[in-house]
Amino acid sequence: MFTRRILFVATTLAALAGCATPSTPSSVADTIAAKPQLSTLNSLVAKAGLTATLQGTGPFTIFAPSNEAFAKVPAKTMNELASDPAKLKAVLTYHVLPGKVMAADVKNGNIKTVHGANLALAKAGDYVTVEEALVQTADISATNGVVHVIDSVLTPPAKR
Repeated sequence: MFTRRILFVATTLAALAGCATPSTPSSVADTIAAKPQLSTLNSLVAKAGLTATLQGTGPFTIFAPSNEAFAKVPAKTMNELASDPAKLKAVLTYHVLPGKVMAADVKNGNIKTVHGANLALAKAGDYVTVEEALVQTADISATNGVVHVIDSVLTPPAKR
């Protein structure tokens, strides 16, 4: 009887191990696409034609606004972004840093984005902010960088 139980447990564990799918490494674009709370960002990245770029070599640091962050943006502004690919691309690239910056590595100060403008980063204890946005989930690793989920959509400064 005891031997049958051990055999049953061993067989069950082996079957379960066979069902487990190892997590495959993915790019920042694929990482964003895999997170339900980033579905709005994912669709906008695709609309702006940035998916292939964010699947590239990198490394990139993405401050990724959550769906809730996009819900706070007025509908008129979202419609304007959706209808103007250049403006949409400018807003999205303002959320991207060249290089990989983990939360623990954040230094208080400004850092240049892929957009070309500076972002103000700050860290106090375990809290990281970028401009007025708070990082809600930090350090989601990807093969070509890192994703940090934030609670606001960042707006690049107007070019003069």
